[in-house]
Amino acid sequence: MKAAMSKNVFCTAVLSLAVILGGLQTVCAQQNSGSSAGGPAGVIINHYAARNFTAGAIPAADLERIIQAGIRAPSARNLQPWHFTVVQNQNLAKKMVSDNVEGNVLIVVSAAGDGKTNGVQILDCALAVESIYLAAQALGYGSRIYTGPMDSLNKNLKAELSLPSGYSAVALVRVGKVQGGVDAVSAASSRKKTEDLVTYKR
Repeated sequence: MKAAMSKNVFCTAVLSLAVILGGLQTVCAQQNSGSSAGGPAGVIINHYAARNFTAGAIPAADLERIIQAGIRAPSARNLQPWHFTVVQNQNLAKKMVSDNVEGNVLIVVSAAGDGKTNGVQILDCALAVESIYLAAQALGYGSRIYTGPMDSLNKNLKAELSLPSGYSAVALVRVGKVQGGVDAVSAASSRKKTEDLVTYKR
C-alpha cells in the first residue's frame, strides 16, 4: 500500500513538472529564448546551479510564472503545506545571500514545523523548490537552491521575513539574470556515472 502510494506521488510529481515546463517552453519559444532547447526534458537534464548572476530586474510577469510553478508543485494528499516569501528588498536579501546583486530575487519556501524534523512538509517543499528552480531556467534565468542559510534565517530573520506563525524556512531559490555563454557543461560540477546510480530490474 505504501509503495503504491509512493509510486503515485512520484508519478504525479513528474507529470506535474512536465506540464509546468511544457507551458513555460511555449512562453520561451514565443520570446525566442534558446534556454529551453530540447523541450521540458532538456531543461531538466541541462540545468545547472548558476553562480554568475548579474544585475537586472526580472519582469513581474516572469516572476509570477516562476512562483506559480512552485504553487503548482505536487504535495502529499494535496495539502500544499508551503508558503512562499518573495524577497526583492536587497538589504534583506543580502542578510541571507551575501553576494546577492541588484535585481536578483530570493524565494524562501517555508512550512509548519522546525524545518528539520517535519519530513513530509520538507519533501513537499523540496518539490516546490525544484519546480521554481527549473521554471526560472526554462524562462532563461539563472537559479540556485540554498539550504545552508536556513539555520541562521530561522533563528534571526523569521519576523523580518513575515513567515507565518509556527513556520520555518526549508530552502530558498535565488533567481536572476546571468552572463551569456554559460551552460550546463561548462558550469556544472561533475556528475556521478549513470551505471553507479541506476539499477534496472528487467
